[in-house]
Amino acid sequence: MSRRFSVLVAAALGVSLLGAGQAAATESGRAFPTEFALPNGFMPEGIAIGDGPTAYFGSRADGSLFRVNLRTGKGEVFSKGPGTPSTGLKVDSRHRLFVSGASGGDARVVDARSGKVLASYKFAATDTFVNDVIVTDQAAWFTDSRKPLLYKVALGRHGSLPSTFETLTLTGDMVFTPGVTNANGIATTPDGRALLIVQSNTGKLFRVDPRTGVTKEVNLGGEVLTAGDGLLREGNSLFVVQNRLNTVAKFRLDRTATTGTLVAKATDPRFDVPTTVASFGHRLYLPNARFSTPPTPDTPYNVIAIPRP
Repeated sequence: MSRRFSVLVAAALGVSLLGAGQAAATESGRAFPTEFALPNGFMPEGIAIGDGPTAYFGSRADGSLFRVNLRTGKGEVFSKGPGTPSTGLKVDSRHRLFVSGASGGDARVVDARSGKVLASYKFAATDTFVNDVIVTDQAAWFTDSRKPLLYKVALGRHGSLPSTFETLTLTGDMVFTPGVTNANGIATTPDGRALLIVQSNTGKLFRVDPRTGVTKEVNLGGEVLTAGDGLLREGNSLFVVQNRLNTVAKFRLDRTATTGTLVAKATDPRFDVPTTVASFGHRLYLPNARFSTPPTPDTPYNVIAIPRP
């Protein structure tokens, strides 16, 4: 889809169309930019935001990590990549960044302040795409878009990092198709007892039992999450990025996430295939991956901030 993508949902669903000329919003009395640049050629996909006004981004080009002060939009590469992509990111309360390694079949944990690699895990060697990650008090869970597996890095006492990992085979309603993007974004359910995964190729959302790996399709009332990518859950609200549709969908989940109801859809003329989403203050932040634009070392990339729909 191009920048001409327009609102497709009736006003009754609370859809918002946001203009590029919108003035900067204010958070805590300070102006925050509604758009800022990433390095040319960076090829972003994942985003993570911690408690403070700092956002982190991973590069699909070489796996480098970039951090930005959301107050100013200024940033820097603080951790050089391994030469393979970095996709999904999450930062925990200990200032550790958990990074999905995509086609590298791996993951690493990076000190979000120094950029030092604290731990690394090799999950798979072939036919793999470690896409996204969610971190709970007990573990970090990683999806693999090519395999019906979740990778679990169990956190020890006081959040210590283990030297090994576990695999959880996905069974039940979620059926994998070889050679395409299956499991993508991952989140937890509102009650914290299960996981949620969006399957990009089918547009379905699944609830996963983290003990057994059994998946159950979430009843979304007939809604299909075409091109579903990054997930963000806050309370009973689930935000789903539909990348090539240049859309963010908001659902209201029941406590166990067996059902979800569409509340709103939002788009913006500045979107250019956004992939993932994180929040700060009253805003959502989304990096433009620009999948439809051939990447070069000089290709510009940016991040868009919109009000929560």
